[in-house]
Amino acid sequence: MGRWDDDESRVRVRPNPRGSRPRTKDRPKHEDAVIGMVTGVDRGRWTVLVDGRPITAMRARELHRTSIVVGDRVALVGDTSGDEGSLARIVRIEERTTFLRRTADDTDPVERAIVANADQLAIVTALADPVPRPRMVDRCLLAAYDAGLDPLLVLTKADLASPGPFLAGYAGLDLPHVVTEVTDDGVIDGLAQVHAALADRTTVLVGHSGVGKSTLVNALVPQADRAIGAVNAVTGRGRHTSTSAIALPLEGGGWVIDTPGVRSFGLAHVDPDSFIDHFPDLAEGTRDCPRGCTHDEPECALDAWVADGHAGPAGAARLESLRRLLRSRSGTVEDQED
Repeated sequence: MGRWDDDESRVRVRPNPRGSRPRTKDRPKHEDAVIGMVTGVDRGRWTVLVDGRPITAMRARELHRTSIVVGDRVALVGDTSGDEGSLARIVRIEERTTFLRRTADDTDPVERAIVANADQLAIVTALADPVPRPRMVDRCLLAAYDAGLDPLLVLTKADLASPGPFLAGYAGLDLPHVVTEVTDDGVIDGLAQVHAALADRTTVLVGHSGVGKSTLVNALVPQADRAIGAVNAVTGRGRHTSTSAIALPLEGGGWVIDTPGVRSFGLAHVDPDSFIDHFPDLAEGTRDCPRGCTHDEPECALDAWVADGHAGPAGAARLESLRRLLRSRSGTVEDQED
């Protein structure tokens, strides 16, 4: 037989490196998985609370890049002992009841998940140092309504400025609020009212850097030990001290979820047609608007509604806030007050 004659017995067959078992799209059901709540995220590792014990977990391969955030209820398999050095796997995210998100700006399509399964959004705003930013509050209110969360306005540093003028801008909203101030001996007056508003609820705290959010969390949950930063005297802005969200148990029941301070709260994920629905003090005035009114045009009936005083003394400011949000959402103006 010549060198190049065909002989199948001499052909070397390479082994299948993937094995002989056919591929399947079926995934294991993990019926033995235990369910826990994500309380912290740090560099690709999640802290999950199961029956009172913290477990460190990683994301299973089948979840790919699925977002897992604080507040998520997840299914775990593997080593769920919680012992030092142990590592479990997150194989499933349970259905979310709420999901709070934001974007970097109003035209950025990339959503940034903040927290899941909270039922209350506490918007923390300082009355001074740094100065309050009503349009930031309006943005957070829109995000809360869109996510299905009840809003709560928490006003800090009342020892530096009266809350009256700021609250007047929201007089027509029936917006629940609490006010705190620091006394001369360093005690937070109003802390009991804050605690009562958070009791037995899962509350996520959102606010600009420097508004006193971490100070408030440390007072509510003494073992939290959240870092506290000062406000820059030149820019009037706070320095970021919290670098990641964390869920902390509240004495007597409930959870407080502290988040890093934000300097913008984009609403690219919210339908702009729904904006007016979240301004109840203005929404009724749109009944006489022309068909297809954007609420930011000369024929809009809201101008007459506000001029007649139906939206209250802060109606003009509220209407301007709505229209700036609409313009920012469409990319025709950049809102600098966020």
